[in-house]
Amino acid sequence: MLTQENFKPVTLADRAFFERHYAQYPQAHSDNTFTNMVCWNHYAHYQYAYVQKNLIIASTIDDVTRFRPPIGPRDPALLRSLIRLASDISDNEPVVLIDPETASWMREICPGINLIPDRNHFEYVYRSADLAELPGKNYLTIRHQINKFRRNCAHTVELITRENREEVKRFLIEWCEWKGCENDKVLAHEKEAVFFAVDHFDELALKGLIIKVFSKIGAMSLYESLNADTALVHFEKGLPDCEGIYKVINTETATFLTNKFSYINRESDLGIPGLREAKLRYHPHHMEEVFSLKRDS
Repeated sequence: MLTQENFKPVTLADRAFFERHYAQYPQAHSDNTFTNMVCWNHYAHYQYAYVQKNLIIASTIDDVTRFRPPIGPRDPALLRSLIRLASDISDNEPVVLIDPETASWMREICPGINLIPDRNHFEYVYRSADLAELPGKNYLTIRHQINKFRRNCAHTVELITRENREEVKRFLIEWCEWKGCENDKVLAHEKEAVFFAVDHFDELALKGLIIKVFSKIGAMSLYESLNADTALVHFEKGLPDCEGIYKVINTETATFLTNKFSYINRESDLGIPGLREAKLRYHPHHMEEVFSLKRDS
């Protein structure tokens, strides 16, 4: 039977284990990535168990622990054990981020189980060529804004390297001062996550771009491979010094990735109205849907 004693904290030293397991069971949602877990560990306190060749991830936010479904060979007994454990120690949403295929399997094993779509955590997946080329009428306004930026702002596009990483950190400090990270709990956590990513850039095998405007960093992106055909953009930040810079870092990142990846996952909107509108404006190819297990309160 699965118990809390099976779980241990996710640490940077676990990267090789996760890489091996995900090579066999590729992931499509960003929340399960090793990079996401270690960067946000200060906030979500990730743990994992490895039982019956299955990986099970848990996170604890504001003293509420929730679980992900098993990642590995289908094991009905393990699934039932997980649901029992999660129902005992979690709230009325004990198992989350369930992909559609796993949701179908869970319904077969547990008829009547209440799985509901979690729209706030659907992830936006775009054709990389669409983001790079911005073709047709759908992207007309965005193209105009990018052209205006290129006319008005002398800029260069560079890879993030060991040599410019300290400059990237200075840019992030300036970004946080502009956004008021210290007075916003969510942004304060994001600041810690992005600094962890930059500090452990090589260990996490991350890649990134910067845009320099008038020789000073004005925007940056951090990304990695999510699976064989999809890149994942973890962070994208910009300063308001030159209008349109967010659109430029978006399309420049896509241009850099399009030869290697067919798709780009740009994560979820967390139910934030302005963010949802911005992500929809780029016309996703599809949404990476997820479900949550709901039980009677």
